[in-house]
Amino acid sequence: MSKIALITGATAGFGNSSVKQFIDNGWKVIATGRREERLRVLKEQYGDALHPVTFDIQDNAQINKAIDSIPSDFKDIDLLINNAGLALGTAAAQDSDLEQWNTMVDTNIRGLISLTHKVLPTLIQQRGAVINISSVAASYPYPGGNVYGGTKAFVVQFSLGLRSDLHGTGVRVTCVEPGMSETEFTLVRTKGDQAASNKLYEGAHPMTGDDIAKTLYWIATLPPHMNINRVELMPVNQSFGPFQVHRN
Repeated sequence: MSKIALITGATAGFGNSSVKQFIDNGWKVIATGRREERLRVLKEQYGDALHPVTFDIQDNAQINKAIDSIPSDFKDIDLLINNAGLALGTAAAQDSDLEQWNTMVDTNIRGLISLTHKVLPTLIQQRGAVINISSVAASYPYPGGNVYGGTKAFVVQFSLGLRSDLHGTGVRVTCVEPGMSETEFTLVRTKGDQAASNKLYEGAHPMTGDDIAKTLYWIATLPPHMNINRVELMPVNQSFGPFQVHRN
């Protein structure tokens, strides 16, 4: 019998690549996202191996309705990949848009915990696993990272707490913290500025969605007595800079 993964943010980036990675290796996937037209394309591509679910992860009522509507042949979820998330804006905190901050909190924190809470009873029943997608921004601050980095730091700590609470249930919990990866991430952050995206990744040989998807699949298919607590990964061409020093 095929295992079942629920992957949020499945319409692009890490989520989209993960759908392919898991289905190509015999899993069934519940693919979630806001963009129904992209989910339809995935359904046409993967057929009976995929069940698309459209909802806005910022809306708890939509989450509950969507999960309750999952058909019986997809209900026994073995793996939750909390991938949906976003960064908005690159301004310093004092110049930032509060609405963008709230959107990041609602998506990266509230949406993640609401969906996890809803699915946990099934994951415990299945002795399954949770993989939360954080970021290196959780550990290493940079100008303009402010609330985005804060939300991703929450994901790291929530993952550790979740693992502690699930002690004895057999449920595994992993937090994956990627660095520079070329997806639609920067386009979303800059409201569609393709030139900014190209400039960021040019010559950097960043990681790809496929790189991260393979990492997620490796974690998910380890023997059930093994738990990877945290994985931090970067492209070789990304590392660490000096501290900032302001001089009068």
